Formats: sequence, C-alpha cells, structure tokens
Amino acid sequence: MIDRVFGSRYRIIERIGIGGMAEVYRATDQVLGRTVALKLMLPQYAADPTFAARFKQEAQAAANLQSPYIVNIYDWGRDDVDETFYIVMELVRGTDLKTAINQRGAINQRKAAEVASQVCAALAVAHGYDIIHRDIKPHNIMVQPDGNAKVMDFGIARANGSGMTQTGSVLGTAYYVSPEQAQGKELTPSTDLYSLGVVLYEAVTGKLPFEGEDAVTVALKQVNQLPAPPSTVYPDIDPELEAIIMRAIEKNPVDRYPTADAMRTALNNYLTGRPVEDGNVDAQAATTVIGATPTLRPEKRPERPVPEPVAIIQRPDTKVARTSVMPVATVGAPNGHNANALLQESRAKNRLPAIIVGIIAASLVIGFVVFLALNMLNSNTPDMVRVPNIIGMTEYDGERELTRNGLLVGEVNREPSDTVEKGKIISVDPRQNSLVYRGEKIDLLISSGTEAPVTKQVPNLANSDLDAAKQILEELGLKYSVEGEKYHESIEAGKVC
Repeated sequence: MIDRVFGSRYRIIERIGIGGMAEVYRATDQVLGRTVALKLMLPQYAADPTFAARFKQEAQAAANLQSPYIVNIYDWGRDDVDETFYIVMELVRGTDLKTAINQRGAINQRKAAEVASQVCAALAVAHGYDIIHRDIKPHNIMVQPDGNAKVMDFGIARANGSGMTQTGSVLGTAYYVSPEQAQGKELTPSTDLYSLGVVLYEAVTGKLPFEGEDAVTVALKQVNQLPAPPSTVYPDIDPELEAIIMRAIEKNPVDRYPTADAMRTALNNYLTGRPVEDGNVDAQAATTVIGATPTLRPEKRPERPVPEPVAIIQRPDTKVARTSVMPVATVGAPNGHNANALLQESRAKNRLPAIIVGIIAASLVIGFVVFLALNMLNSNTPDMVRVPNIIGMTEYDGERELTRNGLLVGEVNREPSDTVEKGKIISVDPRQNSLVYRGEKIDLLISSGTEAPVTKQVPNLANSDLDAAKQILEELGLKYSVEGEKYHESIEAGKVC
C-alpha cells in the first residue's frame, strides 16, 4: 500500500493502525499539501454490502459534525481499482484513552472529568443532528498532547429513524453498552451517556464496572446487575464525581442526565467547585437546536426577573429625632398668647428637625442606589460574569480558565498569525472583560502559526527515462521543463542527468 494513491490525490505514507473492519494509514493530500489519516476498509469486507453501508454511514454521519472535540472528516470515496471504500480524516496526534488507562491505571480524577466534559460537548453536537454514536468507548476517544480530547469512529452511529441495523455492534463493545442496547431496544441519546459513564468509571478507577468470561456474560450483567460504586474500587474518589458517574450509569434511561449538555454542566460544576446535582441544566449551558443545525449560543436570552425595589429599614437601635405635637389648648395661654398661636409656634419649632431627618434619609437612599449601580458596573453579579483575559494562553489553558469562571467554550476557529504563537488564543468573542451570563459560550480564535509555503522534496531522477521522470514529477504536482541534451560522461544518451 505504501505510495499508492487513492482518489488521485491521497498518497499513502505508512500504516499507523488496524481495527476490526479497517486499516488506518498516514497519507499526504497532494492537492492541499497536508498530512491526513486515510481509513481503508479491509479487502475481505469490501464486497459485503452490510460493511460497505456501515463504512459509508461513518463518513456521512460525521462529515457535517463541526466541533473541536470531533475528528474532522475531509473526504470519502471508493477506489476504482479494487472498489474499496476509504475515508479521509484529520490526523490526530496523541493516544487513545484506552491505551492511557492500560499504561497508567487510574488517571487523575480532574483530568478524567475534563476529558468527559469535552466528550459531552461532542455528543451534544451529534445529538443536535439526531445522531447517536452508539459506540462510545475509550478506544474511540483520542487524547492529544495538549490534553484536549476528540471523539472518532462513527462507524455504527445512525440517525434516529434511519432503520439501518448494525449486526454485531452489541457484542463488539459489551463492556460499554447500555442495558437497552444490550437488549436490542430502541435507542435514545441517553445510551451514549451511559457508555460515557462507564468510560469515566474505568478512567478514575482503572477497572470496568462489569467483567466476565465473554461478551454475552458482560452484556447480561449490564442489564441485570448493579455496579459497585467507584469508591469501593478507588476509595479516594471525590464523592461528587462519583455521584456524576453513578447517575450516568443508571439502568433506566430516564434516571440518567437528560442531555449531554446536562452531564457536561454537572462535570463543569464539579471542576469549578459548584454543586453538581441540582437536577436542572443552566439555560445558558444548553445548546439550542433550530431545525437540524445546532447553534453556538441561544438566539434569545431568557428574561430575567425584575429586581425588587430596595428598601432602607431602620434598625431599632437607630436614634432619630422625633417631632412633638403640642395638644390644642382650650384655656387661655400665658404671656397673652392664645392656643392657636402656641400651636403654630410649636409646629414652626419642630419643622426644622423633620426637614433635616428627611434630607438625611433621602441622601442615604440615593447613596445606596449609587453604590449598587457602581457595584454592578465594577463586579460580577450572581447571574453574570466577566470574560477573563485568556488571549495569549494555549487553547487548553484558556478553556480551563473559562470553566473556572463559569463559562463554556463555543466555536473554535484557527487562522495563521505572524504575531501569535501556534496553538495560542488570538481573540475571543464576546470580548475579554465584557459582562456575559454565566454559562455563556465563548468563541475562540486560535493561531495556526505562520503560513509557510508548501515545500516538496524533489526526487533523484538521475539516470531515469525521460517519460518516467515526467510522470513522477506530475504525480508530485511539480512543474518541469526539458532544457535539451548535453553530454554526460557516466549517463547514457536519452536518460535524465
């Protein structure tokens, strides 16, 4: 397969992996000059219509899913030579989560929660298109060198109502299937959350909740047995993270998290030290779906209740001047004054303290209102937070900082930059230091580094036939010109020198 070209543009460099139905190769896209992963169906399955349909299903299911946590599908096709299907995808550097668990055993709890949160983000996008992955397992979660995860292999994914059956999909991943999937029942997005719960259980304990001699035994345990709490395997697990895991792997789908966004909110709450089991999803944390296209943030923010008027309440121990009222006299008054005159005099004497008290009270109210206004302008309210300054941070550190401030990552785009180092944040939207609702999604623009020209190594064509040399250069996309003939002491006539 080495040097073989598929689709007239993808030249195979080396094999990097093999699975149950396909081999994966590192390849070069000779049109765009980038390195890609080429997934090639194994020859023994090429003529099987069931496997061919599954292979095409993977390409079609994942092609429209745009997320920083889903492996990008670039292209797919069928080879003209042996009619083998191939998928061209993003080449992800790193290791799959299963390999990491096998090598290290239990991994750091917070890191496991971060990875699971990112998988939830990927599932939220897929579920928004009504696509259920159906094969979430650590083998299909790639962890990159920067710590971010990507979900891959939508080979047995299908849209609800598509009617396509997937023979053998249960037995192939019995350790991670939900009870309803093990029983062959109709599936909902909740099945992916169960599988992710099992993955998280294994990641933080180093062990699976159910094991057995064969896949059938394990599948029956998924249906009939309750798992031991992770703390019985790993006593140091955080109780709140354990609560998230146990809710995700509830036998009844209605007892699990209602959506992937809900589970991600719980995981992010755990990571930021907030209560994880509030029973609801923050309105701003959920992804709104309009038709078939997931939006990046809600189009209309929910209406906030109008604040109650602020009241100034006087404490019992506060001393306030009191206004005395002279009773109306019915008899003659001394010094020749009658009762009405004395009353008017008394009111005049006591009006000044009352005016002073009124002025003081009004000043206090105005001052308090001004204080509240300034406080709202200069600090976060319970429902609003400021976008932190993450420009210049790596994508991973920036997301951690957003999470610590109660915010989520929205769309992630990349573009070349001559001033910002590759992999670091160029800008954010909304802008840094602006006030946004807690749970708001913040879009990131990441530097892809300086845009270097594509270079190709010119092969050594000395002593080659002219026609053969031309063909090699054309396949590499290189231009050439024939200068003519000249004498060479060691190369025969008609050959390239």
